[in-house]
Amino acid sequence: MSDFLPQNGNYRNLIAYQKAECIYDVTFFFAHKYLGKGDRTIDQMIQAARSGKQNIAEGSAASATSKETEIKLVNVAKASMQELLVDYEDYLRVRNLERWSDTDKRFLQTKEVAARHNDSEFYRQAIESRSDETIANIAIILINQVDYLLFRLIERLKSDFLKNGGIREAMSQARKNYLNNNNKSKGH
Repeated sequence: MSDFLPQNGNYRNLIAYQKAECIYDVTFFFAHKYLGKGDRTIDQMIQAARSGKQNIAEGSAASATSKETEIKLVNVAKASMQELLVDYEDYLRVRNLERWSDTDKRFLQTKEVAARHNDSEFYRQAIESRSDETIANIAIILINQVDYLLFRLIERLKSDFLKNGGIREAMSQARKNYLNNNNKSKGH
C-alpha cells in the first residue's frame, strides 16, 4: 500500500532548530540577568525566542498533512526571530552599547564560533561571564544565522511543494494506484 502520509517531524536534526534553541537559552539568561524585574521586555524577548523555536518544531510536525501550514509556521519562526533581533538592537542602542560591525574582529570570531556550535550547553557556559553587550552581540549573530537558515528552509519547502505537491495530490495518487492495482488483481 502506498504511504501517502510520510512520517516527518525530525525538527531536532535541523540546524535552524538547534540554533533557535541556543537563542532561546541565551535570551532566557540575558533577559533575567540584564533587564529589570517587572520589565515587560523580559517576557516579550523570551516569548519571541520561544516562538522561533516552537514554530520550527510545530511546522515540522505538521508537514505530513499540510505543506502550507509547515511553510507558514517556519515563516512565523522567522518573523519571531526578527522581532527578537530588534529587541537586542534596541537594548544596545538605548544604552549606548556597541553593536559589532561585520568587520569587527569580535564579530568575525563570534560568527565563526557560532557557525561551528549548535548545542545550547556550549552557549550557556560561554555567556555566564560575558557582559550584556557581548551577549547581545552573540545573540544577534545567532539570530542572523537562523534567519538565513530559515530563509533557505522556506525556499526548499516551496521547491519541494512545487515538485511533489501536497497531501491532497498524494492521497489522490495513492487512491488511484490502489484502484488500479485492485482492478488488475481482479482481472479487469
